[in-house]
Amino acid sequence: MKKELVATGFIVFCFTLPQRAIAAKFDALYVFGDSLSDTGNTFAATQGQIPVPRVNNSNRPAYFQGRFSNGLNWVDYFGSQINQPGLTPTPFVTLLANPNTIPTDGVNFAFGGAQTGEDSDFPGFQNNIPGVLGQVGLLTQNLPVDPNALYSVFGGANDYFFGNRNVNGVVQNLTDSIGSLAQGGAKNFLVFNLPKLGESPFGKRLGIPDQLNQVTREHNQQLALAISNLRTSNPDLNIYSVDINSLFKTVRSTPARFGFKDVTNACVTGNFQQVTNICDNPDDFLLFDDVHPSSRAHNLIAKAALAAVNGKSIPEPSAALGMLALGALGAVGVLKRKVTSANRVVEAKPSKIR
Repeated sequence: MKKELVATGFIVFCFTLPQRAIAAKFDALYVFGDSLSDTGNTFAATQGQIPVPRVNNSNRPAYFQGRFSNGLNWVDYFGSQINQPGLTPTPFVTLLANPNTIPTDGVNFAFGGAQTGEDSDFPGFQNNIPGVLGQVGLLTQNLPVDPNALYSVFGGANDYFFGNRNVNGVVQNLTDSIGSLAQGGAKNFLVFNLPKLGESPFGKRLGIPDQLNQVTREHNQQLALAISNLRTSNPDLNIYSVDINSLFKTVRSTPARFGFKDVTNACVTGNFQQVTNICDNPDDFLLFDDVHPSSRAHNLIAKAALAAVNGKSIPEPSAALGMLALGALGAVGVLKRKVTSANRVVEAKPSKIR
C-alpha cells in the first residue's frame, strides 16, 4: 500500500503510511514564542509568581514548574522524542542567572505574554517581554546561528487577543523572524498556525468570538501563503508547517478518541495569575485554563510537530489521524558564549501582569 499525499496549503495530509519514514535528527532546538512554548522564562522573570504554582490559600499544585499548563508542554514532549536521548532547550532567563552554563541542547527564548514584534505591550508588562522578533534578535545579535539546529516559531494569539487586528503585520513579524534566522544561516524551521481563538473560553468572554475566529482564518491563510513564498524563494530551507487549527478542530469534533471529556470549558477557575479552583482531572480537558491547553493537548501538539519533521501521520490512541508531512534533515548546535542582552526581562513587575 502506497502513501497518498494531498496538498492543502498549510498542511499535507497523509492517509496511509505503510512505508518507513526517515526520522529527522537534530542536535539542538531553539524556541521562539509565547506562553504555549514557555518552559520557565516568565516564571523565572517574575520570581516564581506567574504562572502561579498553587491554588489560592492552599498547597495544591496549579501550574506545573513554570509551564502554562498542568504538566509538560509541547516543547518538553517534542524535545524528548525528536532525538535520542532527547533535547531539552535551556530557558533563556536561566542563562541570564547562570552565564557560565553551556546549553548544548539549544535555548528556549519563548516568554508567556509575548507578542510577535520586537517588544510586547502585554497588559502590565509593557516593553519588558521580548516579542518573537525580539527573541530572535537575542540569538542573532549575540550568538552564532547553527545551520543544522531546528528553530521553532509559534505566536500571534497575544497580538489578536489584546486588540491588534493587523494580520499583515503579525504575519510579517513571523516571516521576518524566519528571514532573520535564515540570513544568519538557519536552515530548519518548525512553524505553527493558530487554532480558532474565538472558540476559547477567553475569546468568548471577550465578547468577540466571531471576530477572533475570522482573524484566525486570515492569519492562517496569510501565514500559509507567506511560507509558500519563503519555500519558493529559499529552496534550501526546510520549513515544516504544523496545522494546530485542524488538529484542534478534529479533537473538538471527536473528543473521546483523544481521551477528552470536555473540549469547551476550562479546568481552572481563575487564570494564570490567580487560581481559585482546579478540576480533579485536568487531562480530561482540552484546555487547562481559559486559553492554554492541558498537558494531554500539548502532547498532541508535539505529535503533530514530530509528524511534520518526520514525514508521517500523527498516531491517535485508537486510529491513524492523517496530519502534516514532509521529511527533514538536521544536526549539531551548541551555545558557545554568554548572553548579555534583555536583562530588563528580570526586572518586570509581576504584580501587574494579567
